[in-house]
Amino acid sequence: MRAKQVVRTKEEHVLYLGDWVFHVGPTFIETPFGTETKDADLHFYGERLTEALEQQADVTPLSNWELYRLEPGKLEAYLQGSEALIISDVEAKCFHLYPSFFDRARREKKIVTFPDRIAVIKEWIQSGGGLMMLGGWLSFSGVQSRSGWGRSVLQEALPVNCLLIEDLVESSAGFTAEVVKPDHPIAKGLAWDSFPPIFGYNEVTVKNEADVIVRVKETGHPLVVAGEYGQGRVFTYMSDPAPHWGINFELWESYNDFWLQAYNWIKKEL
Repeated sequence: MRAKQVVRTKEEHVLYLGDWVFHVGPTFIETPFGTETKDADLHFYGERLTEALEQQADVTPLSNWELYRLEPGKLEAYLQGSEALIISDVEAKCFHLYPSFFDRARREKKIVTFPDRIAVIKEWIQSGGGLMMLGGWLSFSGVQSRSGWGRSVLQEALPVNCLLIEDLVESSAGFTAEVVKPDHPIAKGLAWDSFPPIFGYNEVTVKNEADVIVRVKETGHPLVVAGEYGQGRVFTYMSDPAPHWGINFELWESYNDFWLQAYNWIKKEL
């Protein structure tokens, strides 16, 4: 059964942060005095998720380094024109630094600060914005606990608690999904029986007031959790919407409907 969709012209906007990679290689070491690198490419892993959401909204994707270089005030402008924000595989530290402040040619002898972008996001959610926080090696706690979200001010708005140690749970055999609340608007009507194996996820704990909608069948860990913060809503998917963890997930017959239902739920239309 195909899930119900909200259909309209594209007057909506989603800001999608993360899921880009700049690949350099291979590297050849041919002498003791030098190396040679052949080829480089820029790849957006979020193409499949973007394709799903663009059935209903325009999507602006930004890489981690584009986010890092955003001039003060630019993120606020993006948020003002967006119904939803996606953060996927982005370290919290990418929001805090603005490299032009370190340009020796531009430095002036004066005190310099600018608004905390993560605090701006938290306030935007509290005022009615919708956040999708998605998993990956640089999400939640992340690899070697580098992501830093559990120590950020956004932790207050999330429906889950990030671990303060590395949270990656991985297996080449894959993990499957078990629906806890099949009648929740995010999960209803989807082909959960055909959900494909995912290769990993971020382990978290769930806050008391949050809804666990789907969990990992093999471990019982939460996979899809939803909650509210102020006037806004937050959806968390603890695995990756894209490769490598999600390389099979992208082939799921309900992939598009899952993301559209999650999107419409954070907008309070489901």
